[in-house]
Amino acid sequence: MVDLVVTPANVVTGADASVTHGFAGETLLAGQAVYMDPTTRKWLKADNNSAAPGAKVAGGIALNGGSINQAVAILTSGPITIGAAMTLGTPYFLGDTPGGICPEADIAAGESVCQIGLALSTSVLNVNIVAPGISR
Repeated sequence: MVDLVVTPANVVTGADASVTHGFAGETLLAGQAVYMDPTTRKWLKADNNSAAPGAKVAGGIALNGGSINQAVAILTSGPITIGAAMTLGTPYFLGDTPGGICPEADIAAGESVCQIGLALSTSVLNVNIVAPGISR
């Protein structure tokens, strides 16, 4: 699986993006795909082949890093400079590395499909999460 190589220091929210706030349930880095744990109500790394409830559907992208119980901001939709090189017009999906984002071709058989967004440029991802509840 070839995930985007994100530089956390370069992750920046775009204008008109929707952002929510909460607390980290594990160590997070800016630019990682995350989901809200239904039990603890804390943000964890999403993972398309995880056995954890809810982990196969990303809820957004972490805008800052944090350790357990530290405050985090999560972009839930809209543009984000993701801090990685992308291909213009390419859809990107939740990867099988916790917190990872990958191109569609890297989703393997048996993994859940969760589209994170579409590359508006080589550096800006328009986050619009679509999780149809299917696996490859």
